[in-house]
Amino acid sequence: MWSLAWPWALLALPLPLLVRFLMPEARGLSEAGLRVPSVDAFATLRDRSGSEQLLNWRFWVAASAWILLVLAAARPERIGDELEVPVAGRNLMLAVDLSGSMDQKDFELGGLRVDRLTATKAVASDFIERREGDRIGLILFGERAYLQVPLTLDRATVNVLLMEAFIGLAGEKTAIGDAITLAVRRIHEQQKDDGDQVLVLLTDGANTAGEVQPLKAAQLAQQVGLRIYTIGIGAEQIEVASLIGGRRSINPSADLDEDTLTKIAELTGGRYFRATDTASLQDIYRLVDELEPVEEPESGFRPVKSYYFYPLGLAFGLVVLLCLIGLLKRIVVRRGVEVQTRAG
Repeated sequence: MWSLAWPWALLALPLPLLVRFLMPEARGLSEAGLRVPSVDAFATLRDRSGSEQLLNWRFWVAASAWILLVLAAARPERIGDELEVPVAGRNLMLAVDLSGSMDQKDFELGGLRVDRLTATKAVASDFIERREGDRIGLILFGERAYLQVPLTLDRATVNVLLMEAFIGLAGEKTAIGDAITLAVRRIHEQQKDDGDQVLVLLTDGANTAGEVQPLKAAQLAQQVGLRIYTIGIGAEQIEVASLIGGRRSINPSADLDEDTLTKIAELTGGRYFRATDTASLQDIYRLVDELEPVEEPESGFRPVKSYYFYPLGLAFGLVVLLCLIGLLKRIVVRRGVEVQTRAG
């Protein structure tokens, strides 16, 4: 769509006509400024019809130049189609436990019994896909904590590297405090970016390794404004074969330190969730989506490109053309005078 940024500038179009009719006419010269013996040499230059054609032609060129100048002053512009402007999202770190206990097959996925990590991958992958606009990072931890993916908008890469993770990759024990500390360090490096800072930490045990205690790490997170949502994963009861025959019930999540996970979440302004099966884990990630909603893109922005330089350039070219014609005419007249003077 074409429009004018300053349409009121078009009011200047009749200005030359107003000047022509309002200003007094110039007085004619009583005497010629230059006396020559004869005017025969100017016969071709004084042809009346040719002079009128020249004047008409110069008039329309000058009028065109004026119209183009006024049009340039009105600033013609083209308004593009409406675009959605993505807003800056939050920094979202995912910390996934890869300790040996994540091998416990107490979850179901598609009717099959699977281990905790497999269920986590399936649910977390869907969660990552929904986080459009957020910068997502991935931390894998066991006995040590590793930054698998730095904060990035490339959700596909985060998903791929999450799927490639396997149990025992970072050791058999659980270093919850080190995982939080690593997230704090990476978030602190990104403080120049706007947006909320969030860590979703999933584990099935207690802190049994690492150099930093979980609550101390949570205090550091609080200082940099990192909000932590903790998820304790693992069934509360499963049946296993008994050594004396038959089956007996056990709690596969006996080592889960829910008190510490709850304190970490409360200290940083987050929440603690308990996932006992795949359905509850899916609900938890959906609830995190609600607590930390994805920013909706702003609509209504239309790109505007200005084209004033085109009529301005054309007007400048016409003015130069008029100047060259005037200069050429003076040269021709001067040479005619010189020829006539020598002949006389």
